[in-house]
Amino acid sequence: MNNKRRSVFILLIVILIGVAVGGYYYYQSKQDKTLTLYGNVDVRTVNLGFRVGGRLASLNVDEGARVTAGDKLGKLDDASYINALNKAKGIRDSAKAQLALKEAGYRTQEIAQAEAEVAQKQAAWQYADNFYKRQQGLAAQRVISANDLDNAKNSRNQTLAALKAAQDKLNQYQSGFRQEEIAAARGEWLQAEAAVAQAELDLQDTTLTAPSDGTILTRAIEPGTIVGAGNTVFSVTLIHPVWVRAYVSEPNLGATVPGSDVLLYTDSRPDSPYHGKIGFVSPTAEFTPKSVQTPDLRTDLVYRLRIIVSDPDDALRQGMPVTVRFPETKQ
Repeated sequence: MNNKRRSVFILLIVILIGVAVGGYYYYQSKQDKTLTLYGNVDVRTVNLGFRVGGRLASLNVDEGARVTAGDKLGKLDDASYINALNKAKGIRDSAKAQLALKEAGYRTQEIAQAEAEVAQKQAAWQYADNFYKRQQGLAAQRVISANDLDNAKNSRNQTLAALKAAQDKLNQYQSGFRQEEIAAARGEWLQAEAAVAQAELDLQDTTLTAPSDGTILTRAIEPGTIVGAGNTVFSVTLIHPVWVRAYVSEPNLGATVPGSDVLLYTDSRPDSPYHGKIGFVSPTAEFTPKSVQTPDLRTDLVYRLRIIVSDPDDALRQGMPVTVRFPETKQ
C-alpha cells in the first residue's frame, strides 16, 4: 500500500514538472512572438520671427501659453510700412494712367491743332515760294540786288523746313504712340503693381501669427526692442505631429513595416498605452545610440524608426522614454 501511494506521489510530481516545463516553453514561445523596442518622444519646435524688421510694439502671449493656428502673437510698429504702401499705390496709379494714355493715342484736339499748324505752315511756304519767284524775275531785270534774292530764297527754305516739321508732327499724332513706347509703359505699370503687392505683404508681415497649434516654449524679446528680419521672437512646440524615435535590429526588421500599428507605453501611463503607426524606416544602418536602454543592443547595428503617435496629448514631452510594443506576429 505504501508502495502504491509512493508511485502515485511520484506520478503527480512528474505531471507537475511536465506542466511547469510546458508552461515555461509556452510562455517563451509567446514572448518570442512579441517585439518590444525602446525609444523617445520627438516633438517639433519652431522658431518664430517677423519677416520684416522694425520696432516691436506688442506681444500677446507668454511662455507656457497654448496657441492655435492663426492666433496673433505679436505686432511691429507699422507706420512706416503704411506710408510705403501708400507711396507704392501712388506710383502704380501714375504708371497705369501713363499706360492708358499711350494705348489710347493722341486726343482729337491735339490732332486738329497739328492739322491747323500744317495749314498755317503750308500758307507761309506758298507765300515765301511766290515771293522768291517774283524776286527771281526782278533779279533778272537787275532791279534788286543778289543779296535780296538770297534772302528770299532762305526765307522760302525756312518755311519749307517748318512745313515738313509740322507734317511730321501731324503724322505722329495720327499714328499714335509707337509699340515700343506702349510696351515700356506697360512694363513700368507691372513693376509698380509688383511694388504694391510687396508693400502689402510687408505690412501684413508686421503681425506675427502662429503657424499651427502648439505651446509657447520661450519668449526671447520684449516690446520696444528693435528687431531685425528673421530674429527669433518665440519658440513654439508644435502639438502635431508627435513622433517616437526608436531603433530596431536587423533580425526584427521584417516586423517593422511602414503603416503597422504599435502600442506606446510611458512610465506615467503604464496601463493606458498610446497608439501609433510606423511612418518611416531608415534604409541605412547605424550604431545603436546611447539612449537605447537594452544592453544587448548597445553595440549592434540598428535601423531608425519614426512612429507617428495617433492620439498624442500634453503628457507626451520632448525626449520622454517610451516602450514600443508590436502586436504578436505569426511564425
